[in-house]
Amino acid sequence: MPISFWEGTATETAFPRLTQEVEADVAIVGGGITGITAAQLLAREGKRVVVLEALRVGMGTTGYSTGNLHTVVDDYLYVIRQKWGDDVLKAVVKSRQSMIELIERNIAEYAIDCGFARRPHYLYATDSSQLSTLEKELDAARTGGLTVERTKDVPLPFAVEDSMRVDDQAQLHPLLYVAALAKAIESDTCRIYEHSKAEEIDADAHVIRTSDGGVVRAGKIILATHSPKGFHLVQTELGPYREYGIAGKLDGTKYPDGIFWSLESPHHSVRSYGEHFILIGEKHKTGQQDNAEDYFGKVEQWARSHFPVAAVDYRWSAQHYKPADELPFIGQSGSNEDLFIATGFSTSGLLYGSLAARILTDTIVGRENEYASVYRANRFTPAKSARDFVKENADVAAQYVKDYLRRGDVHAMEHIAPGEGAIAQIDGKKVALHRKPDGEWCALSPVCTHLGCIVHWNTHEKSWDCPCHGSRFKPTGEVIEGPAIADLARKEIQ
Repeated sequence: MPISFWEGTATETAFPRLTQEVEADVAIVGGGITGITAAQLLAREGKRVVVLEALRVGMGTTGYSTGNLHTVVDDYLYVIRQKWGDDVLKAVVKSRQSMIELIERNIAEYAIDCGFARRPHYLYATDSSQLSTLEKELDAARTGGLTVERTKDVPLPFAVEDSMRVDDQAQLHPLLYVAALAKAIESDTCRIYEHSKAEEIDADAHVIRTSDGGVVRAGKIILATHSPKGFHLVQTELGPYREYGIAGKLDGTKYPDGIFWSLESPHHSVRSYGEHFILIGEKHKTGQQDNAEDYFGKVEQWARSHFPVAAVDYRWSAQHYKPADELPFIGQSGSNEDLFIATGFSTSGLLYGSLAARILTDTIVGRENEYASVYRANRFTPAKSARDFVKENADVAAQYVKDYLRRGDVHAMEHIAPGEGAIAQIDGKKVALHRKPDGEWCALSPVCTHLGCIVHWNTHEKSWDCPCHGSRFKPTGEVIEGPAIADLARKEIQ
Protein backbone atom coordinates (compact mmCIF):
# COMPACT_ATOMS: atom_id res chain seq x y z
CA MET A 1 0.00 0.00 0.00
CA PRO A 2 1.21 3.57 -0.62
CA ILE A 3 2.77 5.28 2.38
CA SER A 4 2.75 8.99 3.10
CA PHE A 5 5.79 11.26 3.09
CA TRP A 6 5.29 11.66 6.84
CA GLU A 7 5.30 7.91 7.49
CA GLY A 8 8.35 7.47 5.30
CA THR A 9 10.35 10.11 7.18
CA ALA A 10 9.44 9.34 10.81
CA THR A 11 10.74 6.81 13.31
CA GLU A 12 8.37 4.26 14.82
CA THR A 13 6.79 4.78 18.21
CA ALA A 14 6.91 2.06 20.88
CA PHE A 15 3.97 2.08 23.25
CA PRO A 16 2.68 -1.19 24.78
CA ARG A 17 -0.47 -3.15 23.97
CA LEU A 18 -3.29 -3.18 26.47
CA THR A 19 -3.81 -6.75 27.69
CA GLN A 20 -5.17 -6.19 31.20
CA GLU A 21 -7.95 -4.25 32.91
CA VAL A 22 -7.32 -0.59 33.75
CA GLU A 23 -9.34 2.30 35.11
CA ALA A 24 -9.32 5.97 34.12
CA ASP A 25 -11.27 9.17 34.46
CA VAL A 26 -11.26 9.53 30.66
CA ALA A 27 -10.71 6.89 27.98
CA ILE A 28 -9.76 8.17 24.54
CA VAL A 29 -10.22 5.96 21.46
CA GLY A 30 -7.77 7.15 18.81
CA GLY A 31 -4.13 8.20 19.08
CA GLY A 32 -3.98 10.91 16.42
CA ILE A 33 -3.64 14.63 17.00
CA THR A 34 -7.13 14.85 18.55
CA GLY A 35 -6.62 12.02 21.02
CA ILE A 36 -3.05 12.84 22.02
CA THR A 37 -3.76 16.57 22.46
CA ALA A 38 -6.84 15.74 24.55
CA ALA A 39 -4.72 13.40 26.67
CA GLN A 40 -2.15 16.15 27.19
CA LEU A 41 -4.71 18.76 28.22
CA LEU A 42 -6.75 16.42 30.43
CA ALA A 43 -3.65 15.08 32.20
CA ARG A 44 -2.62 18.65 32.88
CA GLU A 45 -6.00 19.11 34.60
CA GLY A 46 -5.23 16.17 36.89
CA LYS A 47 -7.36 13.58 35.08
CA ARG A 48 -6.30 9.95 34.78
CA VAL A 49 -6.24 9.23 31.05
CA VAL A 50 -5.98 6.09 28.88
CA VAL A 51 -5.46 6.36 25.09
CA LEU A 52 -6.21 3.36 22.85
CA GLU A 53 -4.70 3.38 19.35
CA ALA A 54 -5.51 0.54 16.95
CA LEU A 55 -2.32 1.03 14.92
CA ARG A 56 0.57 3.29 15.96
CA VAL A 57 0.29 6.77 17.39
CA GLY A 58 -0.39 9.26 14.62
CA MET A 59 -0.59 6.61 11.92
CA GLY A 60 -4.27 7.10 11.14
CA THR A 61 -5.49 10.28 9.48
CA THR A 62 -2.88 12.49 11.19
CA GLY A 63 0.03 10.72 9.52
CA TYR A 64 -1.62 11.10 6.13
CA SER A 65 -2.58 14.78 6.42
CA THR A 66 -1.13 17.76 4.56
CA GLY A 67 0.91 19.17 7.47
CA ASN A 68 -0.60 22.62 6.89
CA LEU A 69 -1.84 24.91 9.68
CA HIS A 70 -3.94 27.79 8.35
CA THR A 71 -6.80 30.02 9.45
CA VAL A 72 -8.42 29.91 6.01
CA VAL A 73 -10.40 26.78 5.12
CA ASP A 74 -10.39 24.52 2.08
CA ASP A 75 -14.11 25.00 1.43
CA TYR A 76 -13.72 28.80 1.74
CA LEU A 77 -14.49 31.26 4.49
CA TYR A 78 -17.10 33.02 2.37
CA VAL A 79 -19.19 29.81 2.34
CA ILE A 80 -19.15 29.74 6.16
CA ARG A 81 -20.13 33.41 6.13
CA GLN A 82 -23.04 32.79 3.78
CA LYS A 83 -24.36 29.92 5.91
CA TRP A 84 -23.64 31.22 9.40
CA GLY A 85 -23.05 34.99 9.29
CA ASP A 86 -20.22 37.26 10.40
CA ASP A 87 -20.14 36.31 14.10
CA VAL A 88 -19.58 32.61 13.44
CA LEU A 89 -17.09 33.46 10.69
CA LYS A 90 -15.06 35.50 13.21
CA ALA A 91 -15.25 32.68 15.77
CA VAL A 92 -13.99 30.15 13.22
CA VAL A 93 -11.02 32.32 12.27
CA LYS A 94 -10.17 33.16 15.88
CA SER A 95 -10.47 29.54 17.06
CA ARG A 96 -8.21 28.30 14.26
CA GLN A 97 -5.63 31.01 14.97
CA SER A 98 -5.58 30.02 18.64
CA MET A 99 -4.82 26.40 17.71
CA ILE A 100 -1.77 27.37 15.64
CA GLU A 101 -0.58 29.15 18.78
CA LEU A 102 -1.37 26.11 20.97
CA ILE A 103 0.66 23.83 18.71
CA GLU A 104 3.53 26.33 18.62
CA ARG A 105 3.53 26.50 22.45
CA ASN A 106 3.60 22.72 22.73
CA ILE A 107 6.54 22.53 20.35
CA ALA A 108 8.45 25.06 22.44
CA GLU A 109 7.50 23.54 25.80
CA TYR A 110 8.47 19.98 24.89
CA ALA A 111 11.32 20.91 22.49
CA ILE A 112 9.70 18.99 19.62
CA ASP A 113 11.71 18.82 16.40
CA CYS A 114 9.00 18.63 13.75
CA GLY A 115 9.95 21.25 11.17
CA PHE A 116 7.44 23.82 12.42
CA ALA A 117 7.76 27.02 10.39
CA ARG A 118 5.64 30.09 9.77
CA ARG A 119 4.76 30.46 6.09
CA PRO A 120 2.61 32.79 3.97
CA HIS A 121 -0.54 31.27 2.50
CA TYR A 122 -1.61 32.10 -1.07
CA LEU A 123 -4.98 31.48 -2.70
CA TYR A 124 -4.44 32.15 -6.40
CA ALA A 125 -6.51 32.41 -9.56
CA THR A 126 -5.12 31.18 -12.88
CA ASP A 127 -7.73 32.88 -15.07
CA SER A 128 -10.36 35.60 -14.90
CA SER A 129 -13.25 33.17 -14.36
CA GLN A 130 -11.95 32.53 -10.82
CA LEU A 131 -11.73 36.19 -9.77
CA SER A 132 -15.25 36.47 -8.42
CA THR A 133 -14.53 33.63 -5.97
CA LEU A 134 -11.27 35.30 -4.98
CA GLU A 135 -13.12 38.59 -4.34
CA LYS A 136 -15.66 36.88 -2.06
CA GLU A 137 -12.92 35.08 -0.14
CA LEU A 138 -10.90 38.27 0.27
CA ASP A 139 -13.89 40.08 1.74
CA ALA A 140 -14.75 37.16 4.05
CA ALA A 141 -11.15 36.87 5.28
CA ARG A 142 -11.01 40.56 6.15
CA THR A 143 -14.41 40.41 7.85
CA GLY A 144 -13.17 37.42 9.83
CA GLY A 145 -10.30 39.48 11.20
CA LEU A 146 -7.41 38.40 8.97
CA THR A 147 -4.84 40.78 7.52
CA VAL A 148 -4.93 39.97 3.82
CA GLU A 149 -2.88 41.30 0.93
CA ARG A 150 -4.03 41.13 -2.66
CA THR A 151 -1.06 40.50 -4.91
CA LYS A 152 0.04 39.15 -8.28
CA ASP A 153 3.54 38.61 -6.92
CA VAL A 154 3.33 34.89 -6.17
CA PRO A 155 6.62 32.90 -5.89
CA LEU A 156 5.59 30.13 -8.29
CA PRO A 157 7.33 29.18 -11.56
CA PHE A 158 4.19 29.95 -13.60
CA ALA A 159 1.95 32.97 -14.11
CA VAL A 160 -1.17 33.62 -12.04
CA GLU A 161 -4.03 36.02 -12.67
CA ASP A 162 -4.30 37.27 -9.07
CA SER A 163 -4.06 36.04 -5.47
CA MET A 164 -4.68 36.77 -1.80
CA ARG A 165 -1.86 36.36 0.70
CA VAL A 166 -2.27 35.67 4.43
CA ASP A 167 0.93 35.81 6.49
CA ASP A 168 1.91 33.90 9.64
CA GLN A 169 0.32 30.62 8.67
CA ALA A 170 2.36 27.51 9.43
CA GLN A 171 3.44 24.01 8.54
CA LEU A 172 4.96 21.06 10.38
CA HIS A 173 5.68 17.33 10.19
CA PRO A 174 2.43 16.08 11.80
CA LEU A 175 3.68 12.59 12.62
CA LEU A 176 6.85 13.80 14.32
CA TYR A 177 4.78 16.31 16.31
CA VAL A 178 2.17 13.86 17.56
CA ALA A 179 4.66 11.06 18.29
CA ALA A 180 6.91 13.39 20.29
CA LEU A 181 3.97 14.90 22.17
CA ALA A 182 2.74 11.41 23.09
CA LYS A 183 6.17 10.39 24.35
CA ALA A 184 6.46 13.59 26.39
CA ILE A 185 3.12 13.21 28.19
CA GLU A 186 3.17 9.46 28.88
CA SER A 187 3.12 8.78 32.63
CA ASP A 188 1.47 6.61 35.26
CA THR A 189 -1.64 8.78 35.00
CA CYS A 190 -1.52 9.26 31.21
CA ARG A 191 -1.17 5.81 29.67
CA ILE A 192 -0.93 5.29 25.92
CA TYR A 193 -1.45 1.91 24.26
CA GLU A 194 -0.75 1.01 20.63
CA HIS A 195 -2.02 -1.94 18.58
CA SER A 196 -4.99 -1.95 20.96
CA LYS A 197 -8.10 -1.88 18.81
CA ALA A 198 -11.36 -1.02 20.56
CA GLU A 199 -13.59 -3.94 19.60
CA GLU A 200 -16.48 -3.11 21.94
CA ILE A 201 -17.46 0.35 23.16
CA ASP A 202 -20.25 0.31 25.75
CA ALA A 203 -20.69 3.96 26.65
CA ASP A 204 -23.65 3.26 28.94
CA ALA A 205 -21.57 0.83 31.01
CA HIS A 206 -18.45 3.00 30.66
CA VAL A 207 -16.45 0.03 29.36
CA ILE A 208 -14.18 -0.47 26.34
CA ARG A 209 -12.84 -3.92 25.39
CA THR A 210 -9.81 -4.30 23.11
CA SER A 211 -8.54 -6.86 20.62
CA ASP A 212 -6.06 -8.47 23.03
CA GLY A 213 -8.41 -8.84 25.96
CA GLY A 214 -7.77 -5.43 27.47
CA VAL A 215 -10.54 -3.66 29.35
CA VAL A 216 -10.82 0.05 30.16
CA ARG A 217 -13.35 1.31 32.69
CA ALA A 218 -13.71 5.07 32.52
CA GLY A 219 -16.08 7.79 33.65
CA LYS A 220 -15.92 9.59 30.29
CA ILE A 221 -15.19 8.31 26.76
CA ILE A 222 -13.89 10.37 23.83
CA LEU A 223 -14.14 8.93 20.30
CA ALA A 224 -11.18 10.65 18.62
CA THR A 225 -11.41 8.43 15.55
CA HIS A 226 -12.09 10.92 12.74
CA SER A 227 -15.53 9.39 12.21
CA PRO A 228 -17.02 8.12 15.49
CA LYS A 229 -17.01 4.33 15.84
CA GLY A 230 -20.37 2.59 15.64
CA PHE A 231 -23.60 4.29 14.60
CA HIS A 232 -24.09 7.97 15.41
CA LEU A 233 -26.75 10.21 13.90
CA VAL A 234 -24.08 12.76 12.99
CA GLN A 235 -22.82 10.34 10.31
CA THR A 236 -25.82 11.30 8.19
CA GLU A 237 -24.36 14.84 8.09
CA LEU A 238 -20.93 13.74 6.79
CA GLY A 239 -19.61 12.99 3.32
CA PRO A 240 -16.44 10.81 3.22
CA TYR A 241 -13.91 11.83 0.55
CA ARG A 242 -10.41 10.79 -0.45
CA GLU A 243 -7.68 13.06 -1.83
CA TYR A 244 -4.33 12.13 -3.35
CA GLY A 245 -0.85 13.38 -2.54
CA ILE A 246 2.69 13.05 -3.84
CA ALA A 247 6.06 14.22 -2.54
CA GLY A 248 9.22 14.51 -4.60
CA LYS A 249 12.22 16.59 -5.57
CA LEU A 250 12.62 19.41 -8.06
CA ASP A 251 15.37 19.74 -10.62
CA GLY A 252 17.51 22.87 -10.37
CA THR A 253 14.89 25.36 -9.20
CA LYS A 254 14.14 27.21 -5.99
CA TYR A 255 11.52 25.52 -3.86
CA PRO A 256 8.35 27.61 -3.40
CA ASP A 257 8.33 29.45 -0.08
CA GLY A 258 4.75 29.28 1.11
CA ILE A 259 1.52 27.31 1.02
CA PHE A 260 -0.27 27.64 -2.33
CA TRP A 261 -3.89 26.77 -3.11
CA SER A 262 -5.32 27.01 -6.60
CA LEU A 263 -8.86 28.14 -7.37
CA GLU A 264 -9.03 25.90 -10.42
CA SER A 265 -11.05 22.69 -10.56
CA PRO A 266 -9.79 20.21 -9.56
CA HIS A 267 -8.16 22.11 -6.72
CA HIS A 268 -4.41 21.67 -6.04
CA SER A 269 -2.35 22.49 -2.95
CA VAL A 270 1.45 22.70 -3.06
CA ARG A 271 4.26 23.58 -0.68
CA SER A 272 7.81 22.56 0.15
CA TYR A 273 9.18 20.72 3.16
CA GLY A 274 12.95 20.45 3.39
CA GLU A 275 14.21 18.97 0.14
CA HIS A 276 10.76 17.85 -1.00
CA PHE A 277 7.74 19.47 -2.58
CA ILE A 278 4.32 18.19 -1.49
CA LEU A 279 1.31 18.33 -3.80
CA ILE A 280 -2.30 17.40 -2.97
CA GLY A 281 -5.01 17.11 -5.61
CA GLU A 282 -7.92 15.10 -7.06
CA LYS A 283 -10.91 14.07 -4.95
CA HIS A 284 -13.75 11.55 -5.00
CA LYS A 285 -16.26 9.96 -2.64
CA THR A 286 -14.76 7.05 -0.72
CA GLY A 287 -15.60 3.72 -2.35
CA GLN A 288 -16.86 5.42 -5.50
CA GLN A 289 -13.60 5.84 -7.39
CA ASP A 290 -13.07 4.65 -10.95
CA ASN A 291 -10.40 1.97 -10.65
CA ALA A 292 -9.46 2.54 -14.28
CA GLU A 293 -8.54 6.16 -13.52
CA ASP A 294 -5.00 6.83 -12.31
CA TYR A 295 -5.52 9.52 -9.65
CA PHE A 296 -1.89 9.47 -8.56
CA GLY A 297 -0.87 9.80 -12.20
CA LYS A 298 -3.10 12.83 -12.68
CA VAL A 299 -1.60 14.58 -9.64
CA GLU A 300 1.90 13.79 -10.88
CA GLN A 301 1.02 15.00 -14.38
CA TRP A 302 -0.15 18.34 -12.94
CA ALA A 303 3.10 18.62 -10.96
CA ARG A 304 5.26 17.94 -14.01
CA SER A 305 3.33 20.44 -16.13
CA HIS A 306 3.94 23.21 -13.55
CA PHE A 307 7.32 22.36 -11.96
CA PRO A 308 10.62 20.83 -13.10
CA VAL A 309 10.10 17.54 -11.26
CA ALA A 310 13.20 15.37 -10.92
CA ALA A 311 11.61 12.50 -8.98
CA VAL A 312 8.45 11.48 -7.13
CA ASP A 313 9.35 9.56 -3.97
CA TYR A 314 6.01 9.16 -2.16
CA ARG A 315 2.39 8.66 -3.19
CA TRP A 316 -0.52 8.42 -0.75
CA SER A 317 -4.14 9.31 -0.23
CA ALA A 318 -6.06 10.48 2.82
CA GLN A 319 -9.67 10.52 3.93
CA HIS A 320 -11.68 13.43 5.25
CA TYR A 321 -15.30 13.92 6.26
CA LYS A 322 -17.07 16.99 4.92
CA PRO A 323 -19.88 18.30 7.18
CA ALA A 324 -23.10 19.33 5.50
CA ASP A 325 -23.20 22.72 7.23
CA GLU A 326 -19.42 23.40 6.92
CA LEU A 327 -18.56 23.18 10.65
CA PRO A 328 -17.11 20.26 12.65
CA PHE A 329 -19.15 18.39 15.26
CA ILE A 330 -17.46 18.54 18.68
CA GLY A 331 -19.10 17.62 21.99
CA GLN A 332 -21.50 15.18 23.61
CA SER A 333 -22.97 12.46 21.39
CA GLY A 334 -26.73 12.20 21.62
CA SER A 335 -28.21 11.99 25.11
CA ASN A 336 -25.19 10.31 26.73
CA GLU A 337 -23.45 13.00 28.79
CA ASP A 338 -20.34 10.83 29.21
CA LEU A 339 -19.67 10.08 25.51
CA PHE A 340 -17.95 12.69 23.33
CA ILE A 341 -17.23 12.84 19.62
CA ALA A 342 -15.07 15.00 17.37
CA THR A 343 -15.65 14.70 13.63
CA GLY A 344 -16.37 16.56 10.38
CA PHE A 345 -12.97 18.27 10.19
CA SER A 346 -12.95 18.27 6.37
CA THR A 347 -9.29 18.84 5.33
CA SER A 348 -8.39 20.74 8.52
CA GLY A 349 -7.84 17.88 10.94
CA LEU A 350 -4.66 19.20 12.52
CA LEU A 351 -6.26 22.43 13.72
CA TYR A 352 -9.80 21.17 14.31
CA GLY A 353 -8.44 18.09 16.09
CA SER A 354 -6.47 20.32 18.45
CA LEU A 355 -9.51 22.56 18.90
CA ALA A 356 -11.69 19.54 19.69
CA ALA A 357 -9.21 18.50 22.38
CA ARG A 358 -9.41 21.97 23.93
CA ILE A 359 -13.23 22.12 23.84
CA LEU A 360 -13.71 18.59 25.18
CA THR A 361 -11.20 19.13 27.98
CA ASP A 362 -12.99 22.30 29.07
CA THR A 363 -16.35 20.52 28.94
CA ILE A 364 -15.14 17.54 30.99
CA VAL A 365 -13.58 19.69 33.72
CA GLY A 366 -16.66 21.96 33.84
CA ARG A 367 -15.11 25.07 32.34
CA GLU A 368 -16.87 27.25 29.76
CA ASN A 369 -15.31 27.31 26.31
CA GLU A 370 -16.10 30.25 24.03
CA TYR A 371 -16.23 28.03 20.93
CA ALA A 372 -18.19 25.05 22.29
CA SER A 373 -21.58 26.38 21.16
CA VAL A 374 -20.29 27.10 17.63
CA TYR A 375 -19.14 23.53 17.05
CA ARG A 376 -21.58 21.64 19.29
CA ALA A 377 -22.15 18.06 18.15
CA ASN A 378 -25.88 17.99 18.94
CA ARG A 379 -26.83 20.98 16.81
CA PHE A 380 -29.72 20.77 14.36
CA THR A 381 -29.32 23.08 11.37
CA PRO A 382 -31.71 22.04 8.57
CA ALA A 383 -31.62 25.42 6.84
CA LYS A 384 -27.82 25.40 6.65
CA SER A 385 -27.25 21.72 5.89
CA ALA A 386 -30.35 20.69 3.92
CA ARG A 387 -28.80 20.72 0.45
CA ASP A 388 -25.70 18.68 1.29
CA PHE A 389 -27.61 16.51 3.78
CA VAL A 390 -30.08 15.47 1.10
CA LYS A 391 -27.34 14.99 -1.47
CA GLU A 392 -25.14 12.80 0.74
CA ASN A 393 -27.97 10.62 2.05
CA ALA A 394 -29.54 10.23 -1.39
CA ASP A 395 -26.12 9.08 -2.55
CA VAL A 396 -25.93 6.56 0.32
CA ALA A 397 -29.37 5.19 -0.60
CA ALA A 398 -28.44 4.99 -4.28
CA GLN A 399 -25.24 3.10 -3.52
CA TYR A 400 -27.08 0.70 -1.22
CA VAL A 401 -29.78 -0.16 -3.77
CA LYS A 402 -27.44 -0.27 -6.76
CA ASP A 403 -24.91 -2.59 -5.13
CA TYR A 404 -27.49 -5.04 -3.85
CA LEU A 405 -29.20 -5.25 -7.24
CA ARG A 406 -26.09 -5.65 -9.38
CA ARG A 407 -24.35 -8.95 -10.01
CA GLY A 408 -20.71 -9.46 -9.15
CA ASP A 409 -17.93 -7.52 -10.86
CA VAL A 410 -16.35 -10.75 -12.13
CA HIS A 411 -17.89 -14.08 -13.10
CA ALA A 412 -14.76 -16.24 -12.97
CA MET A 413 -12.06 -16.28 -10.29
CA GLU A 414 -9.27 -16.43 -12.86
CA HIS A 415 -10.14 -12.87 -13.89
CA ILE A 416 -8.76 -11.59 -10.55
CA ALA A 417 -5.02 -10.96 -10.83
CA PRO A 418 -2.64 -11.68 -7.92
CA GLY A 419 -2.73 -8.80 -5.45
CA GLU A 420 -6.17 -7.67 -6.60
CA GLY A 421 -9.76 -8.13 -5.47
CA ALA A 422 -13.32 -7.97 -6.79
CA ILE A 423 -16.91 -8.69 -5.87
CA ALA A 424 -17.76 -12.09 -7.33
CA GLN A 425 -21.01 -14.01 -7.67
CA ILE A 426 -20.53 -17.53 -6.30
CA ASP A 427 -23.45 -19.95 -5.95
CA GLY A 428 -25.81 -17.03 -6.34
CA LYS A 429 -24.25 -15.00 -3.51
CA LYS A 430 -21.90 -12.04 -3.55
CA VAL A 431 -18.40 -12.62 -2.16
CA ALA A 432 -15.53 -10.15 -1.70
CA LEU A 433 -12.63 -12.10 -3.18
CA HIS A 434 -8.98 -11.14 -2.77
CA ARG A 435 -6.22 -13.03 -4.52
CA LYS A 436 -3.02 -12.70 -2.50
CA PRO A 437 0.28 -12.10 -4.34
CA ASP A 438 1.19 -15.78 -3.82
CA GLY A 439 -2.08 -16.84 -5.45
CA GLU A 440 -3.89 -17.88 -2.24
CA TRP A 441 -7.54 -16.81 -2.03
CA CYS A 442 -9.23 -14.84 0.73
CA ALA A 443 -13.05 -14.84 0.65
CA LEU A 444 -15.01 -12.31 2.69
CA SER A 445 -18.53 -11.11 3.18
CA PRO A 446 -18.90 -7.97 1.04
CA VAL A 447 -21.30 -6.43 3.59
CA CYS A 448 -19.80 -3.51 5.51
CA THR A 449 -20.09 -4.17 9.23
CA HIS A 450 -21.18 -0.59 9.93
CA LEU A 451 -24.61 -0.35 8.29
CA GLY A 452 -24.65 -3.08 5.68
CA CYS A 453 -23.61 -1.44 2.40
CA ILE A 454 -21.61 -3.44 -0.14
CA VAL A 455 -17.87 -2.64 -0.16
CA HIS A 456 -15.92 -1.87 -3.34
CA TRP A 457 -12.38 -2.92 -4.22
CA ASN A 458 -9.86 -0.04 -4.37
CA THR A 459 -7.14 -1.18 -6.76
CA HIS A 460 -4.94 1.87 -6.09
CA GLU A 461 -4.67 1.27 -2.34
CA LYS A 462 -5.52 -2.45 -2.18
CA SER A 463 -8.43 -2.08 0.22
CA TRP A 464 -12.16 -2.72 0.49
CA ASP A 465 -13.92 0.67 0.74
CA CYS A 466 -17.52 1.30 1.76
CA PRO A 467 -19.25 3.85 -0.55
CA CYS A 468 -21.82 4.81 2.10
CA HIS A 469 -20.03 6.08 5.22
CA GLY A 470 -16.35 5.64 4.39
CA SER A 471 -15.31 2.52 6.33
CA ARG A 472 -12.22 0.88 4.84
CA PHE A 473 -10.85 -2.63 5.29
CA LYS A 474 -7.60 -4.44 4.48
CA PRO A 475 -7.65 -6.97 1.61
CA THR A 476 -8.04 -9.68 4.27
CA GLY A 477 -10.95 -7.87 5.95
CA GLU A 478 -9.47 -6.07 8.98
CA VAL A 479 -10.78 -2.54 9.66
CA ILE A 480 -8.45 0.26 8.53
CA GLU A 481 -10.60 3.30 9.30
CA GLY A 482 -14.11 4.64 9.39
CA PRO A 483 -17.09 4.05 11.65
CA ALA A 484 -16.99 0.24 11.32
CA ILE A 485 -15.74 -1.61 14.40
CA ALA A 486 -15.92 -5.26 13.30
CA ASP A 487 -13.85 -6.78 10.49
CA LEU A 488 -15.42 -8.20 7.34
CA ALA A 489 -16.57 -11.76 8.02
CA ARG A 490 -14.57 -14.61 6.49
CA LYS A 491 -16.42 -16.94 4.09
CA GLU A 492 -15.76 -20.48 2.93
CA ILE A 493 -15.93 -21.10 -0.83
CA GLN A 494 -15.31 -24.07 -3.10
